[in-house]
Amino acid sequence: GDKKINVTTQGVNIILALDLSESMRALDFKKEKKIVTRLEAVKTVVRKFIMKREGDRIGMVVFGSNAFTQLPLTRDYNTISFILDKLKIGAAGPRTAIGDAIGISLKRLEDIKSKSNIIILLTDGKSNSGELSWQDATKIAKNRQVKIYTIGVGTKGEAPFLVDGLFGERYVYQKVDVDLGALKTIAKETSGSFFEAGDLKSLEKIYEMINNLEKTKVEVEKWVEYKELYPQILISGLLFFLFYIILNNTRFLRIP
Repeated sequence: GDKKINVTTQGVNIILALDLSESMRALDFKKEKKIVTRLEAVKTVVRKFIMKREGDRIGMVVFGSNAFTQLPLTRDYNTISFILDKLKIGAAGPRTAIGDAIGISLKRLEDIKSKSNIIILLTDGKSNSGELSWQDATKIAKNRQVKIYTIGVGTKGEAPFLVDGLFGERYVYQKVDVDLGALKTIAKETSGSFFEAGDLKSLEKIYEMINNLEKTKVEVEKWVEYKELYPQILISGLLFFLFYIILNNTRFLRIP
């Protein structure tokens, strides 16, 4: 038969807003002693974060010059990890539309109601594209009581990029302009937190902190299949008792 039970678990709506602009190609992160792009480092950490959550709905918004939904809110963590692996730099354009990223994230959070809604916005650039300014997007998030954690990723100043030249591939240092002031304001106005990640270790610590901060309790209805075993045990017991009586009155019959 089926039986309904209530299970207490975590329940937060989380939108991962990830920057896929060209600056995410910067090779200033190390993973297992190997130099990797910022995006590759981010994928490694975000994947761990996803698999540590339980009962939360997680969605994904990606942005560059434009912002769009990569994955709506879901509890299918394996699908989220699969989609994360497929993300490519430049897929949303070379520039950075932080305001649009927040706007699209807010729309996705409207899809399924929850007591706690958060956006984890990760970028290594300055908002220079899109229709919605980051200031206006922040005001909307504040009014809707959506908390935004902002992460400024990468080293300050110049960062190495691998480029194809006339004489093959070579490393070129280019200036990367991340607007830390904007990220701090977005976090402060929405009661979130701002973080700066210059390497893989600090990025891991940041997501671990967010993971520990954002946990809430909700009741989830679950259907459990069960099978009654007592009839089988009862029948076995009766058969054994009947066999005992037969033997007692035949082969093992005792005459006084």
